[in-house]
Amino acid sequence: MHSAQRPSRWMVILAFGLVYLFWGSTYLAIDIAVQTIPPALMCALRFSVAGFVMLAVCAATGRRILYSPRQLALAAVVGLLLLMGGNLTLSYAELAVSSGLSALIIAITPLWFLVLDSLLLGDHHISRRGKAGLLLGILGLFVLVWPELAAGSMGRRELWASISLIGGSFSWALGSVLARRWQSGMDVFSSTGWQVLAAGAGNFVFALLNGDLNHVSWGSRSLAAVAYLVVCGSWIGYTAYIWLLEHVPTSKVSTYAYVNPVVAVFLGWLILHERVDRFILAGSAIVVLSVILVTSAKVKEKTVAEDLPAVETAGD
Repeated sequence: MHSAQRPSRWMVILAFGLVYLFWGSTYLAIDIAVQTIPPALMCALRFSVAGFVMLAVCAATGRRILYSPRQLALAAVVGLLLLMGGNLTLSYAELAVSSGLSALIIAITPLWFLVLDSLLLGDHHISRRGKAGLLLGILGLFVLVWPELAAGSMGRRELWASISLIGGSFSWALGSVLARRWQSGMDVFSSTGWQVLAAGAGNFVFALLNGDLNHVSWGSRSLAAVAYLVVCGSWIGYTAYIWLLEHVPTSKVSTYAYVNPVVAVFLGWLILHERVDRFILAGSAIVVLSVILVTSAKVKEKTVAEDLPAVETAGD
């Protein structure tokens, strides 16, 4: 799908800023929330509340929220891949793996983007400069968490958590690319609401089957973290992310995977008084440089006639 009107540069910058800032802060919020609320139940609460409110606001403002069963099914698949396959995996992994190591593993997401973007869309080709930026970003994250990796040892639980993050990053990239391919005329905000609501339902089913209700403790600190995740992570951050997917090549949108860990590290320093050393400063500088390279790289697009038919006819 090709937008009839290109968004303004400032709108794109604002959307990137919202994703970078708020999603970077969700690492801390998730870590706090899962201390007393099991991950699946936490995600179920977060996404169900966010989805219901999103759709209610869309209906109140006159946006269309009712679509064909096929369109709703496609939105549900995207939501489950992104917010259950990707986000639930991260929430579970943070019970065993540090947020820094989680960020390093999740940094492979942009590489999944490049592969899936080419295989499933085939309409965007990032330059060598952009690919160099992606690799530089991974190097920056490696420098960022090197002290933690060098000092610690990884047990079986940590190993499985790390492997699950690789699968989660693939699920997130696949959902993002399919969201772009399956553009079918749905309003971006109501579509986002259905995606989030579907993820909430999926997580609730998983939480019930896993017996999460028997292991939950409703602490005020954890509930406040969930509320933050609803407002800043889902309403603001996720909506900005879906909007970017419709207007910016996925290889550029994927730079959030580099910036978010840097934001998380500095929020830990600011709020939890965690140590910031030369590795963190050097890694952050490399990450920022990688983002500049990727976002400034030229992306070639094929003509409309060359696009995959499935992209244009998915919702017809």
